[in-house]
Amino acid sequence: MRRWSGERMSSTALGADAATPKALPLLEQLRANPRLPLIIGASAAVAVIAALWMWSRTPDYGVLYSNLSDRDGGAIIASLQQMNIPYKFSAGGGALLVQANKVPEARLRLASQGLPKGGAVGFELMDNQKFGTSQFAEQINYQRALEGELARSINSISAVESARVHLALPKPSLFVRDQKKPSASVVLSLHRGRSIDEGQISAIVHLISSSVPELSAKSITVVDQAGNLLSAANAGTRGLDVSQLKYTQEIEQGYIRRIEAILQPIMGTSNVHAQVAAEIDFSVIENTDEKYRPNQEPGSAAIRSQQSSESSQQGMNPPGGVPGALSNQPPINPVAPIINTPQAQPKPGTPDAEANAAAPRSGTARKDGTINYELDRSIRHVQQGAGGIKRLSVAVVVNYRPAAGAQGKRTAQALSATELEQVNNLVKEAMGFSAERGDSLNVVNSPFVSDSTEVADLPLWKQADNIELAKTLGKYLLLGLLALYVWFAVLRPLLRKHLEPAQQFAPPVAGEGKAAPASSESQAQAQVEAQEREAQRHQDNVRYAQEIAVKDPRMVAMLIKHWMAEK
Repeated sequence: MRRWSGERMSSTALGADAATPKALPLLEQLRANPRLPLIIGASAAVAVIAALWMWSRTPDYGVLYSNLSDRDGGAIIASLQQMNIPYKFSAGGGALLVQANKVPEARLRLASQGLPKGGAVGFELMDNQKFGTSQFAEQINYQRALEGELARSINSISAVESARVHLALPKPSLFVRDQKKPSASVVLSLHRGRSIDEGQISAIVHLISSSVPELSAKSITVVDQAGNLLSAANAGTRGLDVSQLKYTQEIEQGYIRRIEAILQPIMGTSNVHAQVAAEIDFSVIENTDEKYRPNQEPGSAAIRSQQSSESSQQGMNPPGGVPGALSNQPPINPVAPIINTPQAQPKPGTPDAEANAAAPRSGTARKDGTINYELDRSIRHVQQGAGGIKRLSVAVVVNYRPAAGAQGKRTAQALSATELEQVNNLVKEAMGFSAERGDSLNVVNSPFVSDSTEVADLPLWKQADNIELAKTLGKYLLLGLLALYVWFAVLRPLLRKHLEPAQQFAPPVAGEGKAAPASSESQAQAQVEAQEREAQRHQDNVRYAQEIAVKDPRMVAMLIKHWMAEK
């Protein structure tokens, strides 16, 4: 028995020695040939050095121009080829790149050629006017140049990628009824993912209206690349203005912040909510008054001018006679010379002299006067600006105050009438309540409904957040278990099988007085013991089969018949 086992062991060892060179792993092969790693390392070092040298020799490229139109791009490429300047495009094709040290020079040389033109011609179109150009051609060139300049100005806006401007300039006429106003239309191409707001649209409209004579902002239409109308021709007549709506919202939010800021220190951060509806007057009112008040009291008025005249006559006979036609006739011319005889004057002191002095003398006197006073005049010019508040409507909701209830539970308690009145007065002062303006205020004390109560009543295993968390943890746990199974059941045995070195058994050496090494003897002894165990197990199996055949021969016969049918 031992002899047969030794022969079998020797044959197994020889077979293992014959298969060893093929079963050696790569690492063992590299160790067996020490020149191979040196050759591979030297080749890798040479490749890295060559790559670094080529990378260092590659010139750096910088952006010459980006977002060029097809027309400008073709003209610039043709000029670069003539100047022998190498170029290339970026990965997305949106930029033209040249060597970084030649970017300034290339830009200056292209600028001397008028490149890039920006996709539209401007007033440089008027530089090359030919002799004998007609007035119609000059007008067309001027209109094209004006459209190009406006398009360039609009393209400078950050959100605009390109723009086209179309002007309709009518011919001037000497007759008023034949005059027509100019109009304009603008097509905007916006950058991808960018938008333009109302303020920028209004700026574009006013830019064009200010550049063209007699062009009204209402006659300008702005459209984007998707065909959306950005500005309507009758936008000003509808009374809709986004800035007015924004101003109204700012006013309302300002009042809400003021009301909540004054009530939150008293009621709590989340126990006060306020809403304000403001009615704003955006009308602009201009009023001019000219009033004349009644004349002032005498002596207090200001004299503008004064004129007076006086005249008197004495010693003339007073008019007399019977009233009628005869007395009104002029006297008849005398026919004889008139001789005035002096009358004897009475001596002074005599009764006749005293009577003559006391007698009334005949004569006339006249006095005229004109006084001009300054008129009281008052002129008032009042202009009321837009944005005044016409009326405020305020609604405030205050939560119940928390209080300690029975058995230490927290309950909610309504505010008292005094506290509610204090809240009402504070809100009136914060909003600037005015009864003359028609303001209204409504303060309500009501308990707030909390959405978290329903979630808290649910069990932990029924809450949506916990269910999602359990699903996520279960998924990662299943992946971890699967990874462990693959490692311990598949990868680890394969690694052990391929990485363990093959056992080499030395063949027995025939000869007298020579013994195998101690390690070879132990391995041979272990293999002999394994073969003996295998033989013992075989004998046990044969003994068990014999017992089964004695106890149940029919089953053994059926088994042998089945084996024969399969073979």
